[in-house]
Amino acid sequence: QVQLVESGGGLVHPGGSLRLSCAASGSIFRIDYMGWYRQAPGKQRELVASINSDGSTNYADSVKDRFTISRDNAKNTVYLQMNSLKPEDTAVYYCNARIRRSGSWSYMDYWGKGTLVTVSS
Repeated sequence: QVQLVESGGGLVHPGGSLRLSCAASGSIFRIDYMGWYRQAPGKQRELVASINSDGSTNYADSVKDRFTISRDNAKNTVYLQMNSLKPEDTAVYYCNARIRRSGSWSYMDYWGKGTLVTVSS
């Protein structure tokens, strides 16, 4: 079994910062892509940021220059540093990873259960 567990969500004032973490555990051989998505009430889930195994990154236009994604391959963990938070950043944030399990030849997508980020005064 493979699990993704997010942490670091909470309530923050506009302009504040939060750091999300997502740790993958289980029988992992290799992790390729890792990403953060979010879903606000009444809206579709959207990509926030992603990072490939080579370190290349991709950001949604709405978070560029405010959010930074990074990963620690030794810990199978991906982070999302969120600065200058706005009320419109309020959402459940989900971690996603493309993982090859030990003993498998193929990659599969895994999702965490999400962590709530609320930006409000």
